Amino acid sequence: MDWSTVLLGFVAGLLISVATAPVGVSGAVFLLPVQVSVLGVPSPAVTPTNLLFNVVAGPGALLRYWRARRLGGPLTRLLIAGTVPGVILGALIRVFAVPGPRVFRLLVAALLLPLGLWLGLRTVRQKRSREPRPPAPRATRILALAVGVVGGIYGIGGGSLLGPVLVGRGPPVATVAPAALAATFVTSIVGAATYALLSLTATGDVAPDWLLGLSCGAGGLLGGYLGAHLQSRLPETALRLLLAALATGVGTLYAVQILG
Repeated sequence: MDWSTVLLGFVAGLLISVATAPVGVSGAVFLLPVQVSVLGVPSPAVTPTNLLFNVVAGPGALLRYWRARRLGGPLTRLLIAGTVPGVILGALIRVFAVPGPRVFRLLVAALLLPLGLWLGLRTVRQKRSREPRPPAPRATRILALAVGVVGGIYGIGGGSLLGPVLVGRGPPVATVAPAALAATFVTSIVGAATYALLSLTATGDVAPDWLLGLSCGAGGLLGGYLGAHLQSRLPETALRLLLAALATGVGTLYAVQILG
């Protein structure tokens, strides 16, 4: 791998994280097509490489949220309790069952495209007769478990899935974003370690592309800190619309790839 590819990975991680960290998305779901189509990471190595990106990039945004005293709380614990076992199961499925990328694209498009549009319309209308209630703890754990499985299979952090669902139920982005990023960080550590162990026995490209994962992660580390710093400067409506736009954008991207 030449240094131009490494530099491109750093810039991609930086720009993506600046835009996604304010709403609790690590950016791995956007980095995935970049790694496959532009940087040439083979499958299934792209999954652990994306998880490595989350591990390296995560502390940037988390440090900023910790300094602002927005990190921690019951929502963080619920998400971690669900996503950690999910990512282990997802890694096992990815290595031994190898679901095709078309299934993943269909899943993401079917979930995020309508979810993003719904969240955007709801935010624009701003008609709330009562304070919406967040999901119950049991429902939150089940959601986190499902997101962890998807993250383990395809190497996305899960914030792109957790964020729109939780914010759509009512909690402010300032509450959801740090919890989603913390769950993404812990889950990615567990997922990357699981893939490292599986690479000792499985055949094929199971281990991450270490150099590219570290370069993308270094860009994400800086970008995540800057993005988290921007969150306090943006109004709640703008944050919700940004999250809706990201969800709609990802859903549209994968829908086009399926149809194309």
